Amino acid sequence: MKLLLVDDHQVVRQGIASLLRSMIPAIAIVEVETGLDAVARYGDLQPDVVLLDMGLPDISGLEAGRRIRQRWRGAAILFFTMHDELPMVRQALDVGGLGFVSKSCAPEELAEAVKRVAAGQPYIEHPIATRLAMNVERPVDHRLRDITQREMEVLLMYARGESIPGIAGRLCVSNKTVSNHLAVLKNKLQVSSSVELIHLAVDAGLIRYGQLGEGQRV
Repeated sequence: MKLLLVDDHQVVRQGIASLLRSMIPAIAIVEVETGLDAVARYGDLQPDVVLLDMGLPDISGLEAGRRIRQRWRGAAILFFTMHDELPMVRQALDVGGLGFVSKSCAPEELAEAVKRVAAGQPYIEHPIATRLAMNVERPVDHRLRDITQREMEVLLMYARGESIPGIAGRLCVSNKTVSNHLAVLKNKLQVSSSVELIHLAVDAGLIRYGQLGEGQRV
């Protein structure tokens, strides 16, 4: 089995790789730290499964997954992330994710998810699957429910301190398009300022204060 592991923290990558090698015989793991690297390496590697984090330093895991699936429709993507908010889970599945597990899952569950997704079978961590089935959302989840995948991408990057021109460059769109997305986000999420938008992203668990960029707007 070939696995492409995408996470921007070296210690995390090494820990996951060591864990999976101990639990899945003959697994070959290639590690990359950015979404753009994942897209660039996928064609050469043709992995059986992509283990993909959401919070990457360039484009988000959502955008990386979308780009991979656009070019390689058969790509098997397993999202593995700190984010377990239902709107984020739904968007991960909407961009073509075959599986979703949180970083708080048991090692055995991660290994099982990797094997299932590599075999082309869907896998969602049990507590998350239960919440999806029962549509159990937190108050902040409800506010995020109606935003699009592109709006979520813009929100994640903006909340991490990326400038409007920086976001536009990464997404290959105009500054005006990004500004329009931010205006729509404020309206949909019922906030009136950039500070409120960032605080909502923190409250929703989409970003943590330690991840805010040095140039973060306040």
